[in-house]
Amino acid sequence: MFGSDLPILSIITFLPLIGALFLAGFSMINRKPESRAQLEKSSTGVALLVSVAVLILSLILLFTFKTDTAEYQFVEQVQWLGGGISYHLGVDGISILFVVLTAFLTPLCILASRKSIKKNMLDYMIAFLILETLMIGVFCALDLVLFYIFFEAVLIPMFIIIGVWGGKDRVYASYKFFLYTLLGSVLMLAAILWIYFYSGEQLGNATTNIADLQDRLKIPAGAQTWLWLAFFASFAVKMPMWPVHTWLPDAHVQAPTAGSVILAGILLKMGGYGFLRFSLPLFPDASVKFTPLIFGMSVIAIIYTSLVAYRQNDIKKLIAYSSVAHMGFVTMGIFAANTLAVQGAIFQMLSHGLISGALFFGVGVIYDRMHTREISFYGGLVHRMPIFAFFMMLFTMANVGLPGTSGFIGEIWTMVGTFQVNKWVAAGAALGMVLSAVYALYLYRAVVFGEQTNEKLDDITDMNMTEILVMAPLAIFTIILGFYPSLVTDVTAASVDNLVSNFQAAIGQGK
Repeated sequence: MFGSDLPILSIITFLPLIGALFLAGFSMINRKPESRAQLEKSSTGVALLVSVAVLILSLILLFTFKTDTAEYQFVEQVQWLGGGISYHLGVDGISILFVVLTAFLTPLCILASRKSIKKNMLDYMIAFLILETLMIGVFCALDLVLFYIFFEAVLIPMFIIIGVWGGKDRVYASYKFFLYTLLGSVLMLAAILWIYFYSGEQLGNATTNIADLQDRLKIPAGAQTWLWLAFFASFAVKMPMWPVHTWLPDAHVQAPTAGSVILAGILLKMGGYGFLRFSLPLFPDASVKFTPLIFGMSVIAIIYTSLVAYRQNDIKKLIAYSSVAHMGFVTMGIFAANTLAVQGAIFQMLSHGLISGALFFGVGVIYDRMHTREISFYGGLVHRMPIFAFFMMLFTMANVGLPGTSGFIGEIWTMVGTFQVNKWVAAGAALGMVLSAVYALYLYRAVVFGEQTNEKLDDITDMNMTEILVMAPLAIFTIILGFYPSLVTDVTAASVDNLVSNFQAAIGQGK
């Protein structure tokens, strides 16, 4: 459908940025108070229109994607900095689904923000559109330097979204988020520079082309150790893994609803994507060496943060700790490094993007009405908000891995795949699934079931049409993927098989 000369990935990536510049330009031209007020109102419509256009283009991209090859497709490459560094975009069976997930969640976030954001809506929409461009860029970049630019630039609009439109402790949370994630990325930058100069020695021409590095560069085992740790410092914080996860609950609690959705739905997945794209292909020996460490950290994350989640009084903080636990399944599956486990890790990331996003949207629904997230404040909402109760029941069950939902597929695949490598690690993960049911059902019972004892809830209203329109697509795809996981695996199969086979061959050769 797309002509070979059409830079479709560039269009998808930078269309939101063009929309942001359009809004910013009109803001600078129209400085009169009445014009500014009108622009504030219309900015949501413009941002929604742009994000929907991106979603449509990404779906067309997905439908024209060839699933029978592991090669990068829709490739665009322009030498821009010289010396082997290029503007290079492309997608394979792994990255294209994260592009679609980003394009899917963004318009829902914009739609949900129409009522929840009370000030500076225009600036908020500009920040959100810029954020969408940077997130999509992360998954499309096929040059290490370009990837790094997108990967780090994501911090800026998210820092602003939390710091300006967040809760009362938003400044503390935004700086904590920024400093935690930036520190690890400095080490990754040093590793990228080392790879660049080393590739010049080994390949004749220095390059940061990801495909060339994966196919041709042979890094000594000793150097792999340090490079793996440098990349790990960045990806582990971004996911985040235990024990560098402490920034996430604060960021979630203080972020506006849409900020929490994007944080859990997309930004956390960048760490897992980084492990798949760089750690396994470029540093296979080091990945094997540090697999016991990853397994240990993953099991601790699954069990420990599940216990911590159960002790929370804030609904958002409980869901935030739940995200850390679920990301433990992802890292466990990735480093089990067999086809089933890696497929499960990818599926878990995509599924978690839908489920966690819906849970945070749900929290936003009741917070917008009552302006509190304290669990003890609620109870008996099923009597006042039956539609809300239905959606939250569905996503709670999906969060604990109920068969028939997408949450079950990712968790069971990662555990079965890991069981083939280490039975004790899989057993620890299974215990985590039990604990997830404990805290999730406790939360649902405390907020939704029981008798309503708080008279302040007498006038609370059920979900409106806009809120239903936000939640319904997430519910539909959570169920569809639970019954038809092949919708994901058919796309990822060739790329995952290629990744795993190359990894196994590399460690077999003692590269």
